[in-house]
Amino acid sequence: MAKMADRNLLTIGALFVIIVISILLYAAKLLTDYYILPTVIALFGIWLMVLAVMQLSNPEKYGRGAFSYFGWGLLLIAVGGAWFLYTYNWIYSLAVILLVLGALAVAAAFRRK
Repeated sequence: MAKMADRNLLTIGALFVIIVISILLYAAKLLTDYYILPTVIALFGIWLMVLAVMQLSNPEKYGRGAFSYFGWGLLLIAVGGAWFLYTYNWIYSLAVILLVLGALAVAAAFRRK
């Protein structure tokens, strides 16, 4: 139980760091206000992928599996990336989301075999 609480505290800290990074990018005029939220979403997806590696190396007994963390992280990165691509054309956003969903479906099918 203590390890799970440590990971939750670590995740809250990572979320605060991600928010600060997004605010600093906005203050440096590298992002507009429209792109702050997708940046937070995509960076948090990267954090979930880091949690997947942590879960793989040291699994929790009753915790979520590493594949689940990795899948959610990939989906969040896809949502953040699709939000960025939406300004160019909504077809690109749809293509990114469908590509990631298809890749996750194939990976889940191979994982069950």
